[in-house]
Amino acid sequence: MNLQTIIPLSAQNEAIDYNSEIVLLGSCFAENIGAQFEYYKFKTLINPFGILFHPKAIETFLWMATQGEQYTETDLFFHNEQWHCFDAHSQLSHSDQQVVLQRLNNALATAAQALQSATDVYITLGTAWVYRLAALDMIVANCHKIPQKEFQKELLSITEIQQCLENSIQLIRNLNPKVTVTFTVSPVRHSKDGLVANTRSKSHLIAAIHECLGTQQSVAYFPAYELMMDELRDYRFYDADMLHPNATAIQYIWERFVTVAISPSALETMSSVAEVQKGLAHRPFNPKSTQHLDFLEKITMKKQGLESAHPCIQF
Repeated sequence: MNLQTIIPLSAQNEAIDYNSEIVLLGSCFAENIGAQFEYYKFKTLINPFGILFHPKAIETFLWMATQGEQYTETDLFFHNEQWHCFDAHSQLSHSDQQVVLQRLNNALATAAQALQSATDVYITLGTAWVYRLAALDMIVANCHKIPQKEFQKELLSITEIQQCLENSIQLIRNLNPKVTVTFTVSPVRHSKDGLVANTRSKSHLIAAIHECLGTQQSVAYFPAYELMMDELRDYRFYDADMLHPNATAIQYIWERFVTVAISPSALETMSSVAEVQKGLAHRPFNPKSTQHLDFLEKITMKKQGLESAHPCIQF
């Protein structure tokens, strides 16, 4: 697959380097790629509200973050001995209501600050299926294990998704007009919807993204879904659940991403960062040996050199 023909040249003009600031939002695949950015010590913010699977949830989050909104007690509910918010993942939930509010509002403030200075925003869409809470007539980001009978399941249309994406782009650009926005579709299959429904969902997402590409500037598409489906179609590239890409697949897609998104000047630094990371993870047979102490000294010197040359790098 020739990625240069898929990602618009206008979105490649400013390749990512160690001066870049990267925000990643969306489904769990955003976290997988985000973990790679973190490993190589790029300045990165990943999912302040936890995993958000569908475009409505991402749009709501961006609205709250960019408009300076705040959550209050009325936005929370108590279930299974914890306080939750329908707009956020359960990782922000807690038994103390004030802790949840603090987590939510701190996440909004952190996101707003990151979006203002970001050079690149990556949004990974997982599904077009959403759940509407019947009692409040609102689409939720997370059901928090409330019984399914309380919700109506809906499939967002291509037009609805396109509107969500355009709104999300505008919210980001109102804060930061120069940012590049790149969409991806998660290759993780949502088996609980059924394989046919999953295919409908992914097709709606892909069609809506490509409608946006035709109307928006500095907007790109990285084909993570297509790489998984076409180049890694064998089940040996899946985890044991046969739904999630395994470490080999994630590494393969990351390496393909690097070829089109990372500047050549950053590649040498990435290699040095990886050397330090591997050195820090090394477990010697004899920690007090002269050989190991010399090795640690070399790693320390390389680490200090990287931190001095690139203030964003902290080990």
